[in-house]
Amino acid sequence: QVQLVESGGGLVQAGGSLRLSCAASGRTYSGYYMAWFRQAPGKEREFVSVISGNGGRFDYADSVKGRFTISRENAKNTVYLRMNRLKPEDTAVYYCAADSRYYGRNGNDYDYWGQGAQVTVSS
Repeated sequence: QVQLVESGGGLVQAGGSLRLSCAASGRTYSGYYMAWFRQAPGKEREFVSVISGNGGRFDYADSVKGRFTISRENAKNTVYLRMNRLKPEDTAVYYCAADSRYYGRNGNDYDYWGQGAQVTVSS
């Protein structure tokens, strides 16, 4: 079992930055693929980014590529999402997800989820 807790959300003006954190508890955290998804009001959940267990492989949605950076500190059981040059359309609840076998963009294939962190970007 893996428990995930997100933090770091908030309200920021367009062009600003935020860093989300996702703290994991449970065994063999470093063996898990970790991902970020988001869901805006009235929209479906969408993939944001994913990172491999050792941090050497990662992927981003086109909408955030070049602005967001995913990273992890296995010693702290934490994955981060640094979000720069935020836009109003980035407003959403951001969710952390984990899986021991799946590395990809399909949220349905992740076994573990956090409770979400609200990010609001004002124009």
